[in-house]
Amino acid sequence: MDVESDQPLKQSPLYDVHVLAGARLVPFAGWNMPVQYKGGITEEHLAVRAKAGVFDISHMGQFIVRGAGAAAWLDSLLTNNVAKLEVGQGQYSLMLNERGGVIDDLILYRSAAEEFFIVVNALMIDEDRAWMLARAVEGVTLSDDSALYAGMAVQGPEAAAVFAKTLADKAALPARNGIAEFASAEGGRNVICRTGYTGEDGFEFFCPASEGGAWWDAFVAAGAQACGLGARDTLRLEMCYPLNGNDLSPERSPIEAGLGFFVDLTKPAAFPGGEILREQKANGPAVKLAALRMIDKGPPPRAHYPVVHDGAVVGELCSGGVAPSLQGAGVAMAYLPAALAVPGGKVEIDIRGRRFAAEVVKKPFYRRPA
Repeated sequence: MDVESDQPLKQSPLYDVHVLAGARLVPFAGWNMPVQYKGGITEEHLAVRAKAGVFDISHMGQFIVRGAGAAAWLDSLLTNNVAKLEVGQGQYSLMLNERGGVIDDLILYRSAAEEFFIVVNALMIDEDRAWMLARAVEGVTLSDDSALYAGMAVQGPEAAAVFAKTLADKAALPARNGIAEFASAEGGRNVICRTGYTGEDGFEFFCPASEGGAWWDAFVAAGAQACGLGARDTLRLEMCYPLNGNDLSPERSPIEAGLGFFVDLTKPAAFPGGEILREQKANGPAVKLAALRMIDKGPPPRAHYPVVHDGAVVGELCSGGVAPSLQGAGVAMAYLPAALAVPGGKVEIDIRGRRFAAEVVKKPFYRRPA
């Protein structure tokens, strides 16, 4: 999701690599980013499902939080239970406003006993940093290191093999939702995270910006196909992974979004919006983020198309498109009244004045064959 801005687009440290590879670059979250390469989105998507792909994620932010009270401070800001993390472990969490709406979703890793490495969404770097610093406490520091890093995500069933071949003996690969690091050639910090945003095994790799191009070339040489943000979006949509700014917003809570698993209402620390979430969990949310699969053939469903039930508009699509892993089926997500957001329910999608039948289905759309 991008917004209008008078500011010039930021260039990824990997910009020259993308140009040489023939990428089509588009504005995204204030950055000039590759949406696809010569093979196209579908080819890139299927390469990640079958083998491995590499994505530029240099636009995402990296914060470092340090101090003896770092875990307690983060617990007072975020929904998940930070104190449970052991060194080397990570978790998905959310930053909320006082109404329980989502400011940002992020992943944080306990990189040392009193240090956390946090990855935030590109469009929210400035807002997240300001929001956190406004709630600063003595003895805890927040450093925004986003400009120091180039970032790459290697995703797919062969991602571990690609990483192992590229890294050689430089570092052991972390476990799922883990973090590891090793010194860069120039004495900087190389960080390996194992989380993913595609439904496949995957690694996020952050290195000094000046070394990014060499690492990208090494991952491609080891067997990863260059992939753009178009495939990243279709892959995450097949898994029903929410996109901040589309499926997550300051007007919607994690409970409404079906992310209650990442909200710990039993931890000692109170966090913004917690009471609202406690009420929603006890009474059930009025709306829920539902997965919709098109029944009728027609144009692809897209964000903001109205959802109709019994002749009345009951919501609008947050995300939508085709699912290459499902023979190009039309899929989408939308907040619907809770009574309608039940698998098996039937609705219609209004696409430029024409209505097409769709069914509420169980998440995710795609499941890896056994």
